Amino acid sequence: MSVADHRKTAATGVRCFVLTISDTRSEATDTSGRAIAELLDAAGHVVIERALLRDEPREVRDAIAARLGTVDAIITTGGTGITSRDSTYEAINGLLEKRLDGFGELFRVLSYEEIGSAAMLTRAAAGVARATAVFMLPGSENAVRLALTKLIAPELGHVVRELRR
Repeated sequence: MSVADHRKTAATGVRCFVLTISDTRSEATDTSGRAIAELLDAAGHVVIERALLRDEPREVRDAIAARLGTVDAIITTGGTGITSRDSTYEAINGLLEKRLDGFGELFRVLSYEEIGSAAMLTRAAAGVARATAVFMLPGSENAVRLALTKLIAPELGHVVRELRR
């Protein structure tokens, strides 16, 4: 079956949880989480829940673990950099059963085209746990728009279709 054939039978109305991880943002200033929700909605998917947590690894891990298997996809924004407070990658990576290495690689290539060598500072990543796709994105609104429009929205239904097989 070709990729085009797979896309024809892709899941629609994918159920998503969006989590913003930030020590400084509030619901009012969470432009990245809002952008993710809007772009998912525009692509025909459903945001079941949105939340905002401080960058505390145990809290982030618990929030993700509690939703694995209850939604089709989890998309996080924030905490993927290299500062001392950036711990999203460490909090979530251990939960993943399979990694989608190509996501991070492609995201950094696309990001490089926009921002240059600073793209190497992101640890954006994706994987699968308990039949749930998990995407970890940077906190920048521009970065989440890039990831959603170029990578996640075009393939999310296909990813979920494969996870349901």
